[in-house]
Amino acid sequence: MSDDTVRRLVENGTFARHTDDAGRVVVDGRDLAEHARAQGTGLPRPGGATRSSARNRFVGIVTRLAVDGVMAQVELQSGPHRLVSLMSAEAVQDLGIEVGSVAVASVKATMVTVETPELGVDGRD
Repeated sequence: MSDDTVRRLVENGTFARHTDDAGRVVVDGRDLAEHARAQGTGLPRPGGATRSSARNRFVGIVTRLAVDGVMAQVELQSGPHRLVSLMSAEAVQDLGIEVGSVAVASVKATMVTVETPELGVDGRD
């Protein structure tokens, strides 16, 4: 969730406003987590479909959006997972995607790539 989104939620009373020892406005992390959980429940499936063959669904918050001409890059934070999607700028507009909005990344892989950990200089971990 972006700083601007948190500021707006403090201003509209969604989050209680606290001040730390340095005089900064802070939000209780538990309130933020509860809000994120609540935003992720009861969401419709992507495209309004009631069923999908994609089993890997990540409900999250759009953390970054870069639109350049006909293409866009959307970053979604879903718990500890950061997902990045490239899509048309038109799709971003049609879906109403913006930083701070809740979205669902639906993944169906037809190929899995296997990687190895980076090895040390001697070829071992």
